[in-house]
Amino acid sequence: MNAIARLLAPRSVAVIGASADATKMTGRPVGYLRKHGFTGAIYPVNPRVTEIAGLTCYPDVASLPEAPDAAIVLLGPERAEAAVRDLAARGTAAAIVLASGYGETDEEGARRQGALKEAAGPMRLLGPNTIGLVNLTNRITLSATGALEMGNLRAGAISVVSQSGGILGALLSRATDRGVGFAKLASTGNEADLDSTDLIEHLLDDEATRVIAVYMEGLRRPEAFREVALRAAAMNKPIVVFKVGRSESGARSASSHTGALAGADRVYDALFRQCGVIRAETFSDLLDIPTALAPGRRAAGKRVAILTSTGGAGTLVADSLGLAGFEVPVPDAPTAARLAALTGEAASAGRNPVDLTLAGLRPNLLRGAIDALQESPSFDAAVVIVGSSALAQPTLASDAVVECQARGEKPILCYVSPHAPEVTRLLNGQGIPAFTAPEATASVLAALQPRPVPPAPPPPAAPDPAIAALPAGPLNEAESKALFARFGLPAAREAVASDPAGTIAAAEGLGERVVLKVLSRDIPHKSDLGGVAVGLPPAALPEAAAAMLERLRAAGAPAPEGFLVQEMVRGGVELILGFHRDPQLGPALLLGMGGVAAELLGDTALRLLPITRADAEGMVAELRTAPLLRGYRGAPPADVPALVDAILAFAAMVGAAGERLLEAEINPLFVLPEGEGVRAVDGLAVLG
Repeated sequence: MNAIARLLAPRSVAVIGASADATKMTGRPVGYLRKHGFTGAIYPVNPRVTEIAGLTCYPDVASLPEAPDAAIVLLGPERAEAAVRDLAARGTAAAIVLASGYGETDEEGARRQGALKEAAGPMRLLGPNTIGLVNLTNRITLSATGALEMGNLRAGAISVVSQSGGILGALLSRATDRGVGFAKLASTGNEADLDSTDLIEHLLDDEATRVIAVYMEGLRRPEAFREVALRAAAMNKPIVVFKVGRSESGARSASSHTGALAGADRVYDALFRQCGVIRAETFSDLLDIPTALAPGRRAAGKRVAILTSTGGAGTLVADSLGLAGFEVPVPDAPTAARLAALTGEAASAGRNPVDLTLAGLRPNLLRGAIDALQESPSFDAAVVIVGSSALAQPTLASDAVVECQARGEKPILCYVSPHAPEVTRLLNGQGIPAFTAPEATASVLAALQPRPVPPAPPPPAAPDPAIAALPAGPLNEAESKALFARFGLPAAREAVASDPAGTIAAAEGLGERVVLKVLSRDIPHKSDLGGVAVGLPPAALPEAAAAMLERLRAAGAPAPEGFLVQEMVRGGVELILGFHRDPQLGPALLLGMGGVAAELLGDTALRLLPITRADAEGMVAELRTAPLLRGYRGAPPADVPALVDAILAFAAMVGAAGERLLEAEINPLFVLPEGEGVRAVDGLAVLG
């Protein structure tokens, strides 16, 4: 067994700093281990007492009769380091440090955390600043969470990895109240050593775990997480993440539009999408979605049957499903006839929700209606609404749903309309996902939809020596587009003029109307300062260039290096294609509706690098304005294959530039009509 396996399922546990007073936090772990059925050896360590709860208490780690598989350290930071060093010297596989006052506080705390990790040596550490872990599969509780005061903790198929200790207790108590069982729960805290990715990776091979729920504040090793998540998707072991810190206010200031458009939380969205992770939009989803996934049933599509004995609740569920993009179609004719024969109400049998109120709720009627909806080709899933009659007959609905679910393959969910915790517990305890909010049916059915296994990303691009030779700092537009062209990104035809007089010669061969721009590495947004003029005849260029110089001087802008004269590109869809280096997750690509209104429109798609062709195609399809590319209201379809090639070429350029590339974008990138390709009309690149 490796160290993580021994931590999660130890045969012996040392409790360092254990108290004989069971009412204290330091007195809880020993009591919880015994209360919840741990059958291994428990070694309390406290030099002040000789016995705790009938167990021999040892004065120090050196006095223990053996090296424990795992230890839980209940000492403050000033003494925890020595205890960790002693445990490592004895050969303990892993230790859990509960104390706070480490890296989450200040520089001194970070120093203490580094010293703690150093003291552990080869021994693995969970924490510090953690509440510990709970293994309900094997009845092992290495934790001080007050949630363990509850009895009858149910073992189940969901495992939890949380970067917050309080959330672990919150989920455990909520799940117990609802009859939902857990396999393992672990709080990683400050992650001085073991992090959430380590625990998720281990749980992939845990036979008791079918779904992994993750409460995430951030990722220390995004590349490792991506690899583990892709493996989970290939194994059909879903990962459901609730990521906190969703505010866009953390988006860093940048000289490109891309930096302003790519908020940190949106980059996490991209990561989850690329590696098949299901994102929980609300905290309640973090329990609801895994509860629905654990039975292993999936919906083949978005057509949902609703069976109710209370009209109002049926409308609540139907409305929630409709807002989430689900269909609530009427039953097909044979199914409607079958329902009418059961209920004697032909009118209600032809509707959805199917209302059994007038027929009177009876066990055989309920079973027959559920079977009819499950066997109907019109539906992919069913929601059974449990009404107030369950308060008097708690097993009426649960027995019928359990029996019918066993005969079919489609998922059946229950919405418990009245406040009836015992009914919710009864249903969940028998493997029927049951919820107390109508909105939950929509969020969990979305998670039950078919999900293709995401492809593995390609290997990183080799460094390009030509990029290494470029100077640091921003490149001007001509230099930026030359860099893009090196990787196969075609630019509009253009020429550089050093002064206003040279603009006429630069315009030769570019057409009767051209675009004039100031050329400067120090002015990224030229149009903001009047540095762009469109549709000029070549003869008007010198005067227009001189006027631009005057506007720049009046605005206090730096003098340009010259002017860029460019052909007019017409008949295309304007997009933005940019690169953003997220400080946590690394390089990401952004595609969106472009031009001067890029930030105003905010219609963008993000992917972390490296990307596949499927990622690039997905970015295009994800845009709200994608219909413009397909030919909107009679316009010719745009060259989407060329756009996908351009996205991949841009990604290759970013990969080849490596850490040297700080920012890059093409705005606008014109996507021309089908068969005509794309053109980079403006560009920016900043090198470090």
